[in-house]
Amino acid sequence: MTSEGLETEKKYDVDPDTALPPLHAIPGVERVGEPSDADLEAVYFDTDDFILASRRITLRRRTGGADAGWHLKLPAEYDTESGTESGAEQAPRQRREIHAPLGQAAVVPGELLAHLHVYLRGAEPAPAARLQTRRTTRALYGQGGVHLADFADDRVEAETLGSAGRKQEWREWELELVHGDPDLFAAAAAALAETGARPAAHASKLAKARGEEAPAGTAGNGGQQPGGKAAAKQLPASGVVIAYLGEQVRELLATDPAVRLEEPDAVHQMRSAARRMRSALAVYRKLFRAAPVRRLRDELQWLGGILGSPRDSEVMRERLRTHVAELPPEQASAVNGRLERELGRRFDAGYRRVQEVLMADRYFRLLDDLEDFRDNPPVRPAASAPAGTVAGKRVKKTVKRLRRSHKAAKREKTSPGHETALHQVRKDAKRLRHAAESAEPLYGKRAAKLAKAARRQQKILGDHHDSVVARTLLDKMVRGPELPEQAVAGYGSLLETEARIIARTEAKYRKARRKARKLLKRGVG
Repeated sequence: MTSEGLETEKKYDVDPDTALPPLHAIPGVERVGEPSDADLEAVYFDTDDFILASRRITLRRRTGGADAGWHLKLPAEYDTESGTESGAEQAPRQRREIHAPLGQAAVVPGELLAHLHVYLRGAEPAPAARLQTRRTTRALYGQGGVHLADFADDRVEAETLGSAGRKQEWREWELELVHGDPDLFAAAAAALAETGARPAAHASKLAKARGEEAPAGTAGNGGQQPGGKAAAKQLPASGVVIAYLGEQVRELLATDPAVRLEEPDAVHQMRSAARRMRSALAVYRKLFRAAPVRRLRDELQWLGGILGSPRDSEVMRERLRTHVAELPPEQASAVNGRLERELGRRFDAGYRRVQEVLMADRYFRLLDDLEDFRDNPPVRPAASAPAGTVAGKRVKKTVKRLRRSHKAAKREKTSPGHETALHQVRKDAKRLRHAAESAEPLYGKRAAKLAKAARRQQKILGDHHDSVVARTLLDKMVRGPELPEQAVAGYGSLLETEARIIARTEAKYRKARRKARKLLKRGVG
């Protein structure tokens, strides 16, 4: 079994003979515990080209001390796009720390690998360095005996493994919060500085062993547009689009482990990120070269389809469970088992396929291509136009697309193609929602209101589409051989329920459309 916590610490470089700081003099510290010694041995794992280290991720197997076992450390405030942490270089480092039992020395636990496949992309982690640490820890206590933090004095012997092996020795201090407030780091700064301690020039012990310096500052601004809306509108259009895409790439990478571990709602979140990227690439496609955009849109559509199978089955199962619960007991009993088996089978098959795809080369290539597009956008000259002008025009064009699909659905109202036409309206409302979201840094509340209106139409028509799909499933179920009378009655009642929902959602959509008419006409500009 794994366990998870949040580690907040700050490291300091010190000379071998540096005297200990006056820990009792730190404001807020009322008592310093007795020193506790431990001998730790840790083997750090990474790929030959240090993929994990480049992402500020640490994977190690440690023996000795109170927390022996496998440790996976992932930056909590993490910019997966550049591999750098958010915030200033000198800020305390905050990381998610996931523990697993020791197990076999060279076999990384599957629960930890589930968090790493999205970065490893088919590569295998192997021992990269071995560290021997003599650690002396002193607990810092505050008012009422609260355990504020631990101060660790580490003397380290490190050896990198492989052909370019090197040995080093050094001393460092770590101040790690337990129940204290982050303000403790500022309070301790003077006492530590008096001894000559310096904020660590390395991100981790593995980085130090490799001779790697910590990066200076952060790369980019996390997608935030400087100087407010007016200044943002004058930025190149490509910058705003890439910032939006970057957010969705980050979301995709973050939800990948949750999908592998079958956490609730993870498939939905991952699918939504893929859809947002596909929408943004469609709306702003003229800013970039055609071939890369077309390839990414096709691959995102493929991934969305794979994720859609278990997600749609999950949604349908919850929907029909609610409706079955409203049936008379005899009818509910007659239909429930067969529906559960059918939808459970579809969900399981769909999720197995998702798990297969998430280990496929095609999926890993898509991740590489998304990050490359984000980091090296294949821009056309039009991408240098002011973002405000471009976003306003693209959103306006997306509104026109939605208006055309709405008119087409009205024309098809009495024809067999009406439901298909409404489904197209739903897809175009979703595209408008995503386009308006991308314009929020530029147009603020106007864009947010437009996105909200589009989302409402999308949601209503999503319920409509779910009823259409449910009706198709129920039609199939009711045609089963030699069905009991109560089952036939139950399926008939469910079909009637879906028919009522179809009529109701169409009325709700028309109302939502009328309500949003002014917003749609105005757009964001």
